[in-house]
Amino acid sequence: MFVTQQPEFFGRVQVLRALREHLEVVRSTGRGRMVAVRGRRQVGKSTVVERFVQSAQQPYVFVTGVYQAGVGKQLRDATMAITESTHPLPDAALLTQTPATTWQEWLARLALAAVRGPVVAVLDEFPWLAAAEVSLEGELQAQWDRVLEKLPVLLILVGSDVAMMDRLASYGHPLFGRVSPLVVPALNPAELAAALPDRSPLEVFDAYLVTGGYPRLVADLARYQFSASDYVRRCLGDLYSPLVATARLSLDAEFAQPQAAYQVLSAIGASEVANPGFNDVLGAIADPQQRQRTETAISRSLHTLTQVKGLVQRELPAWAPENSKQRRYRITDPYLRFWFRYVERNVERIARGRADLAVAAFERDWPSWRGMSIEPVVREALTRLAIHDPRLVGVEEVHPWWTRDNRVEVDVVAQSRQASVLIGSIKWRPQGGVTSTDMHHLRLAGQQVPRSATARYAAISPNGASPEGADLAFTAQDLLAAWQTQS
Repeated sequence: MFVTQQPEFFGRVQVLRALREHLEVVRSTGRGRMVAVRGRRQVGKSTVVERFVQSAQQPYVFVTGVYQAGVGKQLRDATMAITESTHPLPDAALLTQTPATTWQEWLARLALAAVRGPVVAVLDEFPWLAAAEVSLEGELQAQWDRVLEKLPVLLILVGSDVAMMDRLASYGHPLFGRVSPLVVPALNPAELAAALPDRSPLEVFDAYLVTGGYPRLVADLARYQFSASDYVRRCLGDLYSPLVATARLSLDAEFAQPQAAYQVLSAIGASEVANPGFNDVLGAIADPQQRQRTETAISRSLHTLTQVKGLVQRELPAWAPENSKQRRYRITDPYLRFWFRYVERNVERIARGRADLAVAAFERDWPSWRGMSIEPVVREALTRLAIHDPRLVGVEEVHPWWTRDNRVEVDVVAQSRQASVLIGSIKWRPQGGVTSTDMHHLRLAGQQVPRSATARYAAISPNGASPEGADLAFTAQDLLAAWQTQS
């Protein structure tokens, strides 16, 4: 039996459900399971796993790796952790009489505890544990195959190094075929709505664009009856506020050493163009005397940011082939998009007491930036709604579209396998919405969109006004339901 979540713990329904299902299999079969939990730093991985083990009413040990600590300290801490949980392992006192001197020995003690019945073991910050002992993955594989898999053990490996955690389950690595991956994302808009119950759907989406669903930021915002914009104004005056500081904690973990990739990430986030292309990024950081070398460095950095770290999303216009050169780039994480736009460039100003300049920059273009930053969120919502909303029957993907010369752009093209099903305009204004003039321009642009002969046209705005020329209208509440129906 599981204990009910405490009232202040919001969301994470799918993550908790997945962990509970793994534990139920361990209980029912008496055989081990290994799960690799990954997610960016600060998204609440440790919190949700801690909540799971405390609510499961099962003996557990929760080990936390220490950055750059030697293997001796890691093992001493891992041994002490056996007695420190709210539901200690069986025979905990006996198992901790002396510190384990190797991971083989520590895992053997875990096996002894599991002989008495199901146990849960969490190795948090697993990449730091593995960095201290390069043979840890191999040792874990050997002990798993020899002993632990045959016992009722749920072993949970937790890490923020996305690339390293992905590799755990990759072919050619010791744990291939043994570990089940589980991703912990930031809180989604529906989870924000639960955390901010008195806010309108528009205010929830504003909060999502500012906080990105990072639990620490959401909790900080929830303490006040501020709008998202008032919250920003307040936080920009404090160099150590969560809104200012959290991104740095996350990025320092991704970029321990200064890298060209960080410079590219910063250029994308700070760009005056919502989703810059390659030449926009090049123009922001290129040294005219070393243009060819800079182009090569940017290409390599974009590969790292998109394919390895997943911090940047490459976008193509609807129906464009994968090798199209019309690609644009945007930071995947809404909070990091916000942070690079309004915080990073102003950190020195905030530090020397000129937060007023940072606030002025925010107030100057927040309405227009919000309108651009909401677009990928809307497209994701429509993709999710297509699963059950009859207005989107047949839709498989939702993309933007633009011409090669960038003179004509369309916010939303919802595609089936054969056709453009829906073409939409997004106007994210607190008052008003898509006008009949907007729809007229949309229909003219829609004639240029590939496979659009039978497409319907949609107006998308917070209040869902349906002007002349719109076949459909979507409100902020409609879009929020895309996550509520899947939680």
